[in-house]
Amino acid sequence: MSHSATIGAEAHAAPRAKARNLSLDRARTFLTLVVLLHHAVIPYTYFGHTDPASWAGFDVVVLATDSFFMAMFFFLSGLFTWPGIARKAPSVFLRDRLLRLGLPFAIAALTVIPLAYYAIALRHDPGLSFTAFWWKTITVGPWPSGPIWFVWVLLAFDLTASLLYRVSARLVDPGNRVSLRGFDQPAVFWLLLVVVTAIAYVPALLYFGGGKWFELGPFSVQASRILLYFAYFFIGVSVGAANFDRGILSAGGQLPKQRWLWVIATLIAYCLMWGMIYIKREILGNPDPQPHWYQAIYGTFFVLFSGSILLAILAFFLHQKSPGPNLLDRMQADAYGIFLVHYPIALWIQYALFDYSLPAIVKAAIGFVLTVILSWGLTAALRKIPGASHVL
Repeated sequence: MSHSATIGAEAHAAPRAKARNLSLDRARTFLTLVVLLHHAVIPYTYFGHTDPASWAGFDVVVLATDSFFMAMFFFLSGLFTWPGIARKAPSVFLRDRLLRLGLPFAIAALTVIPLAYYAIALRHDPGLSFTAFWWKTITVGPWPSGPIWFVWVLLAFDLTASLLYRVSARLVDPGNRVSLRGFDQPAVFWLLLVVVTAIAYVPALLYFGGGKWFELGPFSVQASRILLYFAYFFIGVSVGAANFDRGILSAGGQLPKQRWLWVIATLIAYCLMWGMIYIKREILGNPDPQPHWYQAIYGTFFVLFSGSILLAILAFFLHQKSPGPNLLDRMQADAYGIFLVHYPIALWIQYALFDYSLPAIVKAAIGFVLTVILSWGLTAALRKIPGASHVL
C-alpha cells in the first residue's frame, strides 16, 4: 500500500509514547544557542543599539532570529504534548507541567530577571542597591519577564491543549493528516503552516501593531504574536499526535532531501522582508503608526519566512546522519536550564564590556562565548542539586 493511501487511517491512530528523537533534540538545543546569540548581539545592532559600539550586520542577524525562533520553540514544544496528555491523568499532567514550567518561571521571575535588569538599572543610577531595585521591581514595577515569558505562555498552551483533548482527542486529526501528506509533499504542509499562521498573525498585527505587549507583573507576551505562537504550538501538537515517523518530520521523507530548496525559499522571503524595511525607512520615512497596507504585506512576508526557515532547519537536522555525540548532544540535557539562567549572565557581561573601546563584533563574540560557557556551567551545577534535574 502506498504512503498516501494510508493517510486517512493513520491520522486516527492512538498516540504513543515517543523515544527521544536525536534530530529534534539537536534542533531544540541549536535554537537555545540562537537565543543566546540573539541576546549577545542586540546591544550592538546599528538601529537602536544600547552600546557605543555597533555593527549593521547584527541587524541582519536580529531580524532573522526574531522572526522565527520563538515560534519554532512553540512548534517543537507541541510535538510531544498530545501523547503526554493521552497517557496521563489530568491531575498528573497538571502537576508535571507546573513542576517543569510553573516552578521555574516563578523562581526565575523573582531571581534571574531582577538580577538581569539590575545591570541596566545601574547604568542610570550607579548608587542603586540591588535590594532597593528588587523590592521596587516586584512591588511597584515595571516587572519585565525577559525571555522567560516563553515559559508561562507554554504552560498556558499546555493547559489549553489538555482541555481541548478532553473535548475531543480527534481535534488534531486534520493537521495530522496534512503532516502525513508532508512525508511525500512537504510543500503541502508548508502551505498549511503559512495559511494558518497568516490568519492568526496578520489581523492581530494590523490591530495591535508590532510594539504592544500584554503585561501583568512578570506575565507578558507580545500582543500581535500570541495567536501566531499558539498556531505554531497547535500545529506541532497535530504533527506529533500519531505516526510521527510517517509524517513531515520523518528522516526518510522528502523534507531532508529538499533541504536546499527550503534554504532558497527562506532567503527569498527574508529578502522580501528587507525590501519592505527599505520601503519603510527610505520611502515612507519611518511613519508611526505604519500604514495598514504596509503591515499586511510585511506580516505576510514574515510568516512566509518563519514557515520556510522552520522547515529548512528541521530538514538539515533530519538529514544529519552522525550518531554523535557532538556539542549539541552533550548540551541537550542542560539546554532548558541554559535558557532559564543565561539572561543575567549575558547582560552583566555586556555591562562589563560597555566602557571598553572594542569593535562591536569583538564585544558580541566575547559575550556570546562567555554566556554559553557560564550558563552551561551554572546549569550543570544546579542540576546536581537533588531533585533539580526533574525541573531543569
